[in-house]
Amino acid sequence: MVLAWIPLGAGQHVVRVSGRVFEAVSALLQRRRTCDLYHSALTVTVPEGCFAIEMAPIPDGHGARRGVVAEGTVGTRWAGRFRVFRYEVRRWRDGVIPDARHAVATIDVEIDLARARRILELVPSVPTPVWGRDELDVGEMWNSNSLISWLLHGAGVDVALLALPPGGRAPGWHAGLAVAARS
Repeated sequence: MVLAWIPLGAGQHVVRVSGRVFEAVSALLQRRRTCDLYHSALTVTVPEGCFAIEMAPIPDGHGARRGVVAEGTVGTRWAGRFRVFRYEVRRWRDGVIPDARHAVATIDVEIDLARARRILELVPSVPTPVWGRDELDVGEMWNSNSLISWLLHGAGVDVALLALPPGGRAPGWHAGLAVAARS
């Protein structure tokens, strides 16, 4: 399995700029230095193939081609009527993570076949609260990092070994761990 740490907004100007504004405000309120923000994604290989797992905006109505197994809304529930305010969770066999080429770090994680299969099994059952909100009351917003940490914890992978690049932050990571620990 490979965990990729991808700079937030790699390839998408609006996401990069809004992420920087979010981080500047967060750092100011928390009285700390600003950090680089990261989005995480996984590739999991089993005998049946290599699967790309990530949460991303919905580009079109052809989700089955990308292995979409779940969807959720972005920002507020009422806005979810519009595709631009929805996200998809992909478990894409022989798929790609579009921004993987921008990853600043990748971590090869040795896991056994049972854990790899468990991760793949869990993807369709991931919670899908509103992206960017704390609907699950864990003290942190839900996002792509929440998905990945939720999957890893649920499969019994030791996430303590998965360090971020120096000076970086992965908002939402702890939300996934907290929700997974409840089950």
